[in-house]
Amino acid sequence: MPDVFVPDVFVSAVFVPDAVRAGPSGRAVHRAGGAARAGETRRSREWHSLDSDRAEPHAGAVDRPELADFLRRCRTRLAPADVGLAGGARRRTPGLRREEVAHLAGMSADYYTRLEQSRGPRPSRQMLAALARALRLTADERDHLFHLAGEEPPREAGGSTHVRPGLLLILDRLHDTPAQVLSDFGDVLAQNAMAAALHGDAFSRPPHMRNIVRRAFTDNDVLARYPAEDRETLLRAHVANLRAVLAARPDDPRPAALVAELRASSPHFARLWEEHRVAVRRSDTKRVLHPVVGPLELDCEVLLSAEHDQRLVVYTARPGSDSYERLRLLRVVGLQDLTVG
Repeated sequence: MPDVFVPDVFVSAVFVPDAVRAGPSGRAVHRAGGAARAGETRRSREWHSLDSDRAEPHAGAVDRPELADFLRRCRTRLAPADVGLAGGARRRTPGLRREEVAHLAGMSADYYTRLEQSRGPRPSRQMLAALARALRLTADERDHLFHLAGEEPPREAGGSTHVRPGLLLILDRLHDTPAQVLSDFGDVLAQNAMAAALHGDAFSRPPHMRNIVRRAFTDNDVLARYPAEDRETLLRAHVANLRAVLAARPDDPRPAALVAELRASSPHFARLWEEHRVAVRRSDTKRVLHPVVGPLELDCEVLLSAEHDQRLVVYTARPGSDSYERLRLLRVVGLQDLTVG
């Protein structure tokens, strides 16, 4: 596939998708606001723990006036369309409403209002990470937010788990197409509701089980979502890509720990690892056995971040095909579990 220019943060490539099964609840989007349709975008509540555990807590004081002012200014510079929301009626004041930011971050409107009013409890690291994503902050702005709240910002040894605003902006626009953001070694960092409907709600699982490589080798239900004749190819692609990542970032402890864990726990992984195949994931057509809408044949493409450590994976079906119609049905049924009863 030829390279495609995307301003500022991306180069174009194509990507073999991940393998994740449907979550046990069949529900994915805003816990506080109820289940969402598959055309809606998953928000920061489901993402909040991904970049909040790398740094030790810092016992600094909260600068409440500055924190309140920073939150207000970040909120007012965003338009509803910037975060995938409908504009609705004409607004008397610029930017998002407080309740919209609260909804995006997965918190109550009252809690967020108190933060903007320089009162209320000290925000947790998880809540700060959720606000950073809801307000589409850059990495520098996220660090500033943490400092104002008296916390040390997350410091990653290798690639960042803070999903870049450019990637989130594109994800917000993909209302009718499954898409999700992955780290280069397989952690699901963000997904829209169509991706949750297709692959399952990644954020209903414990953080360590949001890695697609780990799940492919340790959860038999994952491989059951693919035709038997495709499974070995899928697993080899995971291992070959992980080898490429480990060679590119030998000092990053996260992919190294994943490899060590799987070599010890999965004989299948250990056997494939010894083959020493190396291949960054490329274009492919993936066949998925969905339990609700049936078999799907999907083309998988990706936008790479400038550092190549994050990937926006997009799943499409050829117009006019059975898979195209089934994807349209998936958008209608969303995350409903129609297999029960």
